Amino acid sequence: MVSKAEQVTGERMARMVLSMIAEPDDPATGHVLAQVGGVQTLVLVESTDPIPGMARVEAMVWREHLAPHLDQSLAARAVEAEGRGIRALIPADPEWPASVSDLGVRAPYVLWTRGATSLLTSPLRERVTVTGARAATAYGMQIASDLAGNLADDERVIVAGDSFGIEGAAHRGALARGGHTVAVLAGGVDRAYPSAHRELLERIGDVGLLVSELPPGAVPSRQRFLARGRLLAALSGVTVIPEAGRRSGAMRTAAHAHALGRGVGAVPGPVTSVVSDGPHDLIKRGIASMVTTTSDVTVLLDSGPAVGRDLGRSVPGAGFSYRQPSPPQEPGRSL
Repeated sequence: MVSKAEQVTGERMARMVLSMIAEPDDPATGHVLAQVGGVQTLVLVESTDPIPGMARVEAMVWREHLAPHLDQSLAARAVEAEGRGIRALIPADPEWPASVSDLGVRAPYVLWTRGATSLLTSPLRERVTVTGARAATAYGMQIASDLAGNLADDERVIVAGDSFGIEGAAHRGALARGGHTVAVLAGGVDRAYPSAHRELLERIGDVGLLVSELPPGAVPSRQRFLARGRLLAALSGVTVIPEAGRRSGAMRTAAHAHALGRGVGAVPGPVTSVVSDGPHDLIKRGIASMVTTTSDVTVLLDSGPAVGRDLGRSVPGAGFSYRQPSPPQEPGRSL
């Protein structure tokens, strides 16, 4: 009898199906995938064969978590998605951004895209991530918009997550100058989230790029937002934080960028503002350089990334025990 996994043919299809049954940023799945490839990973989900580098109990827990979600309809869903203009990129594709491979076992299994995938082929120094507080102030929104617009004028690609506040302002700032922007989503590229940004997302999909490691139809969740942070950091040569609270998800993105050896910039603000606490803390602890002009970001980009570290090794929580992967140490708690 042919198993469900054996009905999936080819590495691309296997990785597409894997993204439908495994949560992103799972180092256990990433470890197996790196060892044996997508097709064999799905075979191992259904088998009892030993898994290289994984203890028997850990392998059993991993299988118990994934196997129930593997069914015969997944391959058809993948084909149907591609028929709607949604493309799946894998590492063998020329448009695959090599920079995300710096994530090691925490690299995405596949990248689902809608729009200009050529934006992912530019050199790392030509992409800048702008992220920060959702409840941003007028000051922070203006800074994010102006910074993104000025960088777009310099033909840099603006990468952000399309959330309310800083990220939405960054996307709009780039588009207002006729620049290029990439929205990294925590759900499917066919799902407008937040719904109030539907028009913005449609425009980005038309003239820029929507990208997600989650399959079409996937619903955002807290863990998926947290997982997205490492992609925002890996895709760009520099991550800039105009405003963020100390416990903001943007601070996790900054921590990921720092761990990868990427440049990190932070914009100072009023000492009375809670959303300036994050940037000030990053600057004080030497994680970020102070950014007050566009040229400050350009200097960070032109200096090039340091030698990146594999996040699967350098960040706590990279073991194979199947729990939600632990985030980097919360910035600010060590003070």
